Amino acid sequence: MQNKSIRLSSLRAVRLLTAVAAVIACLFVIVTSARFGFSRLLSRYALITNSIPATNEAVRLAPSDAEAHRSRATVLSRLRLFGAAKDELELATSLRPYDDYLWLELGNVKDELGDTEGALAAFNQAVRFAPYYAHTHWQRGNLLLRMGKYTEGFTDLRQAAGSNRDFLPSLIDLAWGLSRGDAALSERLVQVNDDKTRIALARFLARKGKAQEALDQFRRVSGSISDENKRDLMQQLIGAKAFKEAFEIWKGSGSEATPVVYDGGFEGSLRLDEVGFGWRVAREEQGISMSLDATHQHSGSKSLRIQFNGNSNGVAPLVSQLIVVKAQRRYRINFAVSTKDIVTGGLPMIVVNDAASGELLGKSGSVPQGTTPWQVLSCEFTTLPKTDALILSLQRSNCGSPPCPIFGFLWLDDFSIEELN
Repeated sequence: MQNKSIRLSSLRAVRLLTAVAAVIACLFVIVTSARFGFSRLLSRYALITNSIPATNEAVRLAPSDAEAHRSRATVLSRLRLFGAAKDELELATSLRPYDDYLWLELGNVKDELGDTEGALAAFNQAVRFAPYYAHTHWQRGNLLLRMGKYTEGFTDLRQAAGSNRDFLPSLIDLAWGLSRGDAALSERLVQVNDDKTRIALARFLARKGKAQEALDQFRRVSGSISDENKRDLMQQLIGAKAFKEAFEIWKGSGSEATPVVYDGGFEGSLRLDEVGFGWRVAREEQGISMSLDATHQHSGSKSLRIQFNGNSNGVAPLVSQLIVVKAQRRYRINFAVSTKDIVTGGLPMIVVNDAASGELLGKSGSVPQGTTPWQVLSCEFTTLPKTDALILSLQRSNCGSPPCPIFGFLWLDDFSIEELN
């Protein structure tokens, strides 16, 4: 009986000790979690306020937390205390050695301190732990370029752009800068080997005013090109006043050498988003509406009807088209017009301007007042020595004084352009 009592007492003691240990462990976990959580809270506060005391307290509460050291390094870097920031990041990487972002931050701080070899070593570690991610190769590639290691640098940069296409424009821009604006060398540095990269390079060259080089890249695309990419490239070329190159993209190779007004009879549909060489129609404004009319035409099946019902902008073109022409040539534009109840002090007319300079080349007479049947009007002009495109537009003549209301209906049809001897 005595032995049994001893065993029961021992069992109760073990259970008591186990319970006490469990309570202590729970308290330890609670305290540690509280310290860790408060440390993270202080770190976030420090990053918002750039407070060194807050980061110091965060590290004191959680000295083994890499994030606390990282936050302190960030604040120190913002205050340009790069030496202290380096020490913190070295601690952070020792606590969390597989974090590629920590290695990148350490490399950036070492780079700020002028320790390029140390920065490269840190970037190497980042690439080692994240070999298939773009950001590690991009950071190392930029450093290698600044170190004069161009072959290695562009190898990294190309790999980054291959993993993440968002880096491609920056890769092309770096190649352009390093080649000092040499399109052929830029292409070799980028190593264009797919249509997406070639289209991106074409768009970049167009923005830089290298119209022929951009067109050459466009011609070398082996697959189909989306309408969005065509529109963007065409807009870039038109913005650079490279009208002939833009026209080839809009119309395709083998485009007509003879100037032509496209859809001069308004047989197609009207588009408010035309950016190429078709009709550009002003968005509807108060007092003006436009539509295709299948009941009143000079020839064909349709005409353009414009209804005026009050004030309108007397300066902006109502309808316009960009036309590729030759320099120092004499041209005539013909068009048919009909009116109904037109009343205004500023009648519409056709105006022709040089597309690059905006200089006035010629204008027609005003459309007739009142109600008139179809009649053909014309406008003759001579292009300038550097003219390669013109803008044909319908505009209103100036009134004596604003406002200048206009009422009635105007129909247009059968636009054409011919070269005169």
